[in-house]
Amino acid sequence: MKKTMLLILVVLVAASVAFAQTYKAGNGITGVDKLGAHQNGGRGCTGCHAPHSGAFGAGGNAITGQVVDAANAGNAYLWGQDLGPLYGYTLTQGDNIAGGTQYVTNLPASSQFYSMPGEISDIMTCLSCHDGNIAKGAMMTNKSYEQAAGLLPAGLYGPNAIPTLLGNDGTTAGNYYNDHPIGPQATLGAVGVATKLQYVTGGCTWHGVASDCLKDKGTDANFTAFINHYGLPNITSNGHGSPVELPDNNPADAYLTCGTCHTPHSMYIASANADAPIAGSSTGNYPSYFFIAAPYNMGSKPTPQQASSATQFCRQCHYSGAGGANEASGILTVTTAF
Repeated sequence: MKKTMLLILVVLVAASVAFAQTYKAGNGITGVDKLGAHQNGGRGCTGCHAPHSGAFGAGGNAITGQVVDAANAGNAYLWGQDLGPLYGYTLTQGDNIAGGTQYVTNLPASSQFYSMPGEISDIMTCLSCHDGNIAKGAMMTNKSYEQAAGLLPAGLYGPNAIPTLLGNDGTTAGNYYNDHPIGPQATLGAVGVATKLQYVTGGCTWHGVASDCLKDKGTDANFTAFINHYGLPNITSNGHGSPVELPDNNPADAYLTCGTCHTPHSMYIASANADAPIAGSSTGNYPSYFFIAAPYNMGSKPTPQQASSATQFCRQCHYSGAGGANEASGILTVTTAF
């Protein structure tokens, strides 16, 4: 038994080294631990996953006087940050201008801890560190790790700090209007891409278990061409189940959470998988930034006949309309610079 466990450990370590150092295409960050910012100042995995006592095992909130979720603390996946301040909170995102569209997300109550897993696991856990307005438990500098470490491509960003706290980003405290909408109103139906998709029961695999997911319906050759040029990892599968929440079998009702676009476990590498190939390949690692769970390389230096993977990433949902995919406009020869 011990020999078996040792062999598994060796295989995992070897795989993680290869994962961190191997690219299929393009240039990006290399030679940096893939957790990056989520090394948490040296605390590593325990900065998020306290091995004992949940949020209490992490020392509680960074400031005192906040609501503490003593009822659920530590009940799921060793979470080491406190969700207390976020229960029942209302996030309003979108356009805070006359005639603008707003997206309202009512975060669940403490009593709904197990009945609303999407909002708990893929919104509230992220905000327990990255809110900075009402949930102030995180110990961070509010500046992008890649920026602070000089890892961003030169000349693409300004000199000021790129904030990492959504509710405390240098504008009015608690301003979420300038953040991409998430939650049950931020649906694939709202952006129109849902008509290209079909719900497939057991269509994807998550840790060897069949799971439901959304896949290309195959009725629009131009949309299929876009998938062949880039992929659909943030809609179909990022290797860990469906990235979008699936409240029913209607693709139009599928909605976005923080976990749709981001992964907490790899700051700068995205991997293809059999369920959601990248540019037609089911294997290979691709450059990314900002913990985005897909190829996203704003330093890819595309030719005029290519689109940056950072642009293609957005076009998975924003396939048509202004700034939409080339394929939606009948331009079928532009490929992706990864």
